[in-house]
Amino acid sequence: MQYRLQVELEYLIALGNERTIKELPAFPKDEQTRLRKIYQNFNTAAAKKVKDIESTTNHDVKAIEYYIQSKVRKSLHPWIHFALTSEDVNNLSYTLMWQGGLQQVYLSALQSLNGELKKLAKKYKNAAMLSLTHGQPATPTTFGKELAVFCARLDRQISQIKSHTLLGKFGGATGTWSAHVAAYPKTNWLRFASKFIKSLGLEPNLITTQIESHDSAAESYHQVVRVNSILNDLCRDMWAYISRGILGQKKVAGEVGSSTMPHKINPIQFENAEGNMGIANALLNHLAEKLPVSRMQRDLTDSTTLRNQGVALGHSYLALNNIAKGLSRITINKVQMENELDNHWEVLAEAVQTILRKSGKADAYEQLKVLTRGQSIDRSSLAEFVSGLKISKQDKDTLLSLSPKSYVGIAHKLVGLI
Repeated sequence: MQYRLQVELEYLIALGNERTIKELPAFPKDEQTRLRKIYQNFNTAAAKKVKDIESTTNHDVKAIEYYIQSKVRKSLHPWIHFALTSEDVNNLSYTLMWQGGLQQVYLSALQSLNGELKKLAKKYKNAAMLSLTHGQPATPTTFGKELAVFCARLDRQISQIKSHTLLGKFGGATGTWSAHVAAYPKTNWLRFASKFIKSLGLEPNLITTQIESHDSAAESYHQVVRVNSILNDLCRDMWAYISRGILGQKKVAGEVGSSTMPHKINPIQFENAEGNMGIANALLNHLAEKLPVSRMQRDLTDSTTLRNQGVALGHSYLALNNIAKGLSRITINKVQMENELDNHWEVLAEAVQTILRKSGKADAYEQLKVLTRGQSIDRSSLAEFVSGLKISKQDKDTLLSLSPKSYVGIAHKLVGLI
């Protein structure tokens, strides 16, 4: 309601500033201020008055028009909602609501969360841990580097959200400015509409049906969907790390993890976030698929579904808050990390067979496959194997100096890229 009021009242002021519309003089600054206060000071009591009007009109935008009439002098009544269709007001209002939610609430929370992730990545850039690919022991990494992967992915999405342009339309009942032109054929309505839409912080879409086509909104929804998918990936990894015991969770006095098992500290923040993001993405994906599709020049299904965009963003925002809480509680279990690594010396098979390839051994991969596939080996068995290889002393020394804990490549340097 507040955004509809903003659009209607700013349009009224813009009409007064249009020199070709001589019947409506420009508003003095003090009157412009009074008009703007109608939407700037809008509150719950005012909203109830609009709903009372709507109970009679059974039309949300017409109720806004009548509400404004109750607030201004009678000579202005004909100019409120002049030549407009309700979708001119609604498309701008809903888009401004979405843009406001992103810019004023969601983005700051997302950037703050990514900032915390970056701090953790840098703090643990040297914390070696066993990787699991396909759930099986694989080339070691560091916990910090794995967090840096998510930071880099989020940076890209944040950049796209910030630079994305949302569109608005203002062309009347079927996007032809027919009523406008009938009343004022000499007015440059394309220029007027473009200037007005830009003044609201949106980009004009001048070629539309009754509705703005929603393509730019769908693109924006998909950006949030991608953020949620990335964070869902993070939540599942954190859950698995906690389950493996390589991450711990700080105790909070008075908290209960289970009604019957006193020992438990459950990773509920990450689970809660995963659930919220699932609901959000179900809504956002539906909106992105539904809104760009409209029968002929207009049907009402877009209006019905569009009302849920705030619900989707709300669930996304709850997820951000819960992930932040979850991250604030994690600790690393260095002992468990090192135990996992020390139990899987076979992950060095990659290094051994690569150096054998360097030395021209055509069956390098096959030799290590025989030694390691499907079985664990320890330090001594690997050392015995390496000692018997016919390779240079330098390469042999390199391999003998390796351990799962040290075999992390440039993982720590990669963290410096975020």
